[in-house]
Amino acid sequence: MSIFKFNRLKIVEQIAIVFFFAVLIPMSVSAFIINNVNQQSIRYQLRESAVLITNIVSDEIDFFADTITGNLEQIAFSLKYFKSPANRIKYLKDVQESMQNCEELVIVDSQEQADKIRDNNKSNNKATIAVALNNGEFLVATYSLVDLQDELFSSLQDDSRQIYVLTDDYKLIASHNFSEEDFNKTISLLPKSLKVGKPVIFGDTKNQPLVYVAKDNPKITIIVNTTEAITDRTIYKGRLKIILSIIMATLVILFVTALYTFYLYINIRQLFKGIIALSKGNYERQIRLLVTAFTPHEIVFLAHEFNKMASEIYKSYKQLKKNNKELKQLNEFRSNLIDTVSHELRTPLTSIQGYTSRLMRNDITIDDETRQKSLRIIKEQSDRLKRLIEDLLTIPDIEGMRLRTDMESVYLPEVFETSRLLVKNKDNKEIIINVAEDFPNVSGDKTRLEQVFVNLIENAVKYAKPETKIVVDSAIIDNKAKIYVKNECEVIPPKQLKRLFEKFVRLDDNTTRTTRGTGLGLFIVKGLIEAMNGTIELHSDKEIGFCAEVTLNFASSDEVKNAEGN
Repeated sequence: MSIFKFNRLKIVEQIAIVFFFAVLIPMSVSAFIINNVNQQSIRYQLRESAVLITNIVSDEIDFFADTITGNLEQIAFSLKYFKSPANRIKYLKDVQESMQNCEELVIVDSQEQADKIRDNNKSNNKATIAVALNNGEFLVATYSLVDLQDELFSSLQDDSRQIYVLTDDYKLIASHNFSEEDFNKTISLLPKSLKVGKPVIFGDTKNQPLVYVAKDNPKITIIVNTTEAITDRTIYKGRLKIILSIIMATLVILFVTALYTFYLYINIRQLFKGIIALSKGNYERQIRLLVTAFTPHEIVFLAHEFNKMASEIYKSYKQLKKNNKELKQLNEFRSNLIDTVSHELRTPLTSIQGYTSRLMRNDITIDDETRQKSLRIIKEQSDRLKRLIEDLLTIPDIEGMRLRTDMESVYLPEVFETSRLLVKNKDNKEIIINVAEDFPNVSGDKTRLEQVFVNLIENAVKYAKPETKIVVDSAIIDNKAKIYVKNECEVIPPKQLKRLFEKFVRLDDNTTRTTRGTGLGLFIVKGLIEAMNGTIELHSDKEIGFCAEVTLNFASSDEVKNAEGN
């Protein structure tokens, strides 16, 4: 007896294990190593580029300072030749207008006044440069930092790093890609004691290097901040590309390795599913293989033979199912026929039998009035039996599409007058026929049309509410004759309305039957109208109650001529 129970693995499970150890683990280790090497390289590049930008900005500031100082020294040299104060002021005014970004150019008497102007400009975020004159005075120039800033960062417009230029008391005087949140965070990380003269890297995030350079002349600090967006674009997106490349390589390896096994496994699974479906009674199921050059001949042969066997079984099953359905319908028809005969034949036969026996009795005297009444009832019940038998005999012709009609030109007002006389209207409900005498003749079988409208009007009389009218309207729509037979009754649900054209279907069931009838009327009406190339639709709502809409074709010119000839 074995201690360990060994369960055999499926094909896919074995492939998954091999793929995990042979491909996934080596590729993951490779991705980790490559990613770290790439990250170290990009991190170094970010640090070096930040230092480079710091030096560029520092050089630009030195260049601006030297240029402006040189210009002021030339102006100071020229002032020696202007003896009149008015001429000196005019000269300074002309020079100021020619100097770009210079807001003010003045001469002060002492260093204290020059320092005062510098402090005032500092609070207004302006730059001040002073040059001593030979007579102890100072030439002081005031520059707009906003205009200087555009020139200072003109070569770095496409760089997304944040650059800040601060005074010696950490007041911001110029910036590039300024963000208040990032600026405050950067200032909080700036060391308390700054090294002067060369760029220094600071901060606590390796992938976002911060670089500053502190200068003595002028006394400013330049800070370059590598933002999170730059890190995301360079390091993290690079990492993502490496990972995606490894994943794509892994997928390609998986695809190439598993191609043959895929076809083999899929086709075997199809065989399993077909066998399981057949065992559960799904005889229609066919096996559909993925047939390629990788599909073994044995599997193709097996699937072909299985499908052939399943097709034969399905044909037999389908025939058996059809036979069972026909037997069920036949049994249902037999039951309905027996029910109809028991309800509809028994009453008239009983009446005929009763009144016939009464008339044949010799032990009583029957007056003429009673005799006529008995004979009238016998005739009515005989007509009822005749109509029932005719309805039953019409069913096979309708179902077999063998119903014969003698198509001719029919005058509808005459048909409705005859139908009105044939309708049984014991409650004497008013029947209103709104069909004009000049209504065009229709194409149909006159006798069959009388049978149709007798059924429809009689049906309307049976189910109409007491003391209501039966209305027959006519109209011409789309070159078709429309006949509407309406009565006031309870709204019939759409689901039940659709079933009224079926055999032996009535508005009231066998247990709650309140009106006489076989449930064949509308079935026969529909068959007769369709045999005359017409249509019938049923409608029911609160506004109209119940309406049978009959659509007939107008008589052709040949039918009209034949009718006139007769």
